[in-house]
Amino acid sequence: MAEQAQYEELIRQFSAFGAVKRELGRIMPSDCPSGSAAVLTLLGRHGDMRMSKLAELLAVDMSVTSRHVAHVAQRGWIDRSPDPADKRSRILRLTPEGRAQLAEMSRRTCRMLAERLNDWSDDEVAQLTVLMARLRASFDDCRVPHAPLPSDTEPRPPTAPVLEQSPRTPATTT
Repeated sequence: MAEQAQYEELIRQFSAFGAVKRELGRIMPSDCPSGSAAVLTLLGRHGDMRMSKLAELLAVDMSVTSRHVAHVAQRGWIDRSPDPADKRSRILRLTPEGRAQLAEMSRRTCRMLAERLNDWSDDEVAQLTVLMARLRASFDDCRVPHAPLPSDTEPRPPTAPVLEQSPRTPATTT
């Protein structure tokens, strides 16, 4: 198990990662905020789905999901049709315009990453991808309360910064 100093450094790196997320947000089309990008990305990755499934994948409640879905639907990027199995539910699917928007977001993101990581080897990029996927998997069930760890009752060290609270959102590329 890692030592406290390693975890403290990891916390500092998480805090610094906000700059990467902000830059990714700046290169997105102005009419596609991060929540909308996440909706398009998930529909592109997982295919047609109910809004309840989308809310689960976004790890946000239905009211937040509904706002994101309304935004992308108003732009013609998704279609909402009745679910044949339950007429009260809607099935969400990407439209051709939504697929085009998703492709544009992917193009912009890949270009920016290629520019910023141009001095990284292919192996280093692959290693980062594997480690980030593993890290995310360690937090995938973060909405389920876990028993507190013994260290959770101890005072936190003054050197550990407080991280911003924000919902998990998937990467904006496929």
